[in-house]
Amino acid sequence: MHVPQDPRPAAGPLQPPAQPPGPPPHRFGAPGAPDASGVPVEHFPPPSRHDPWLVPAPPGSRYDRLARTRLHAWWRPVLGTAVGLAGLMLAGLAVILGGATAGVVAGVEIGGSDGQIFTDPVFDLGINLLAIAAVLPVVYGVVAWIQRRPPGTLSSVVGRLRWRWMARCTAVAVGAVVLGQAAVAVTYVATGKNLGDMFGWVGWERFLPALAVTLLLVPFQAAAEEYVFRGWLIQAFGAFLSNPWPGILLSAAGFTAVHAYIDWGVIDVFAFGALMGWLAVRTGGLEAAIALHVANNVLAFGVSGADGSLSEALKQGSVPWQTLAGTVVQLGLYAIVVVVMAGRRRIETVSR
Repeated sequence: MHVPQDPRPAAGPLQPPAQPPGPPPHRFGAPGAPDASGVPVEHFPPPSRHDPWLVPAPPGSRYDRLARTRLHAWWRPVLGTAVGLAGLMLAGLAVILGGATAGVVAGVEIGGSDGQIFTDPVFDLGINLLAIAAVLPVVYGVVAWIQRRPPGTLSSVVGRLRWRWMARCTAVAVGAVVLGQAAVAVTYVATGKNLGDMFGWVGWERFLPALAVTLLLVPFQAAAEEYVFRGWLIQAFGAFLSNPWPGILLSAAGFTAVHAYIDWGVIDVFAFGALMGWLAVRTGGLEAAIALHVANNVLAFGVSGADGSLSEALKQGSVPWQTLAGTVVQLGLYAIVVVVMAGRRRIETVSR
């Protein structure tokens, strides 16, 4: 009788199951998850003197994990934060002293009322915005010299600002800010509040200098705040934690603390900071956060310049509860459109 042969190969040593090709998926916020490269950074070989000075994160790293390079050590984010704070104060002081010198030469008096440094509100606004913008080179230097990673990794997972993406986000931001202001106006009318409290006009002669300073300096001021809070802080926490939410919420709390708003203003600022942090991680960079921050501040300072209240533009404190209607509309609309647009345009969310 013919016995058919078994077509299977002879038994041999057991082989491990084949691994699927490519890196494993990296779930947003999954606690304890390794980097998307599939190789935990803790298993990288120790640093050596042959390493280049600037070392990027491994491919597949999420935005909040870009500081987790093979050169990461616990002390780098801690020292970087301390040096950054010192640099922030020194840079701001240098700008104010330089502004005071320039003010004396230009005949601008020092010692304005209600916390102003200078009596000229346009000059005072410009110096304050410059003092904040001066943080940009400080945070870039800390990333390069203390964390030893490319400074561009503060901007996005591709190591630079994605200008086309930021331009698209800016267009959405302008629309969201305008609709948010419209929601505030409607809420004012519905609750019997006078719309005259929102808008005024001082004439072109006084408005144009304020507008010029606003358009020139606000992008740098807003970007500096984003690089510190949504950039450095979120990535500093991300160097230790695989879940981005502690960094997002703590950076939003820090962002709220450096503003002097109370009651409803605290909710407004914290919501803004938390959503911008989430968008930074969700879209792989700071472009969306910078775009909305710039649009929001340009409108705020622009309205103050138009109605003659520029001397109070930097004041903070209590805000009417009606402003929360604008916050909900502005942030909700912006987040939805940006996330949908990022998905359709396949915006990169992990490093290459």
